[in-house]
Amino acid sequence: MSTGAREALVQIAANGLRLPGELAVPESAGGIVLFAHGSGSSRNSPRNRRVALELTSAGIGTLLFDLLTAEEDRDYSTRFDIALLASRLASATEWLASQTAARGLPLGYFGASTGAAAALIAAEKFGSSIGAVVSRGGRPDLAGSDVLARVGVPTLLIVGGEDHEVIALNRKAYARLACPKALQIVPGATHLFEEPGALEHVASLAEQWFRRWLVVAARRAGAEETRG
Repeated sequence: MSTGAREALVQIAANGLRLPGELAVPESAGGIVLFAHGSGSSRNSPRNRRVALELTSAGIGTLLFDLLTAEEDRDYSTRFDIALLASRLASATEWLASQTAARGLPLGYFGASTGAAAALIAAEKFGSSIGAVVSRGGRPDLAGSDVLARVGVPTLLIVGGEDHEVIALNRKAYARLACPKALQIVPGATHLFEEPGALEHVASLAEQWFRRWLVVAARRAGAEETRG
């Protein structure tokens, strides 16, 4: 990602495994977003990388990494093991929080497809340690009704206007969320947002959400703490 950000190939420790990833942190970054990819995808997802580029260009760091090993990804059932995906995201969160490049920076999640459910489960686990969540064409319903009701992190659900089944699932999940929330439907877009301008719309919505709830909110909290 040629954004002027400090970039590094990393290995994330997760229950005895090493998961490859790419960390990009712009100078004076306002936060870092961890990406949880969907079923059958990886850190090389062109859609996630496009959104990540938008975020780093806006001064927000990104961590793209593989939730599964190559061997695990060949098992179709493992791709839909939401508890496993959430645990890997949690491990990556703990790893990132220990890195010098991330020290003191607020963290957020961007989840796609099944990765959205993993992001919400991890957000419920970490509570206020996570500043914001964005779901793209996600399956937040797979996080479970009880988890959704407990999520306190500001959450944005983005769905394509032609992705009718996923819209219905997102609306049900949205009704369960009690946190600051929004549901944005991108007109004319299908599940993968392959239509002209659709992914750019997603990236813009995500950047605005993270800037509002991750960057600005963290700076406001820091200023109030200093005054106190």
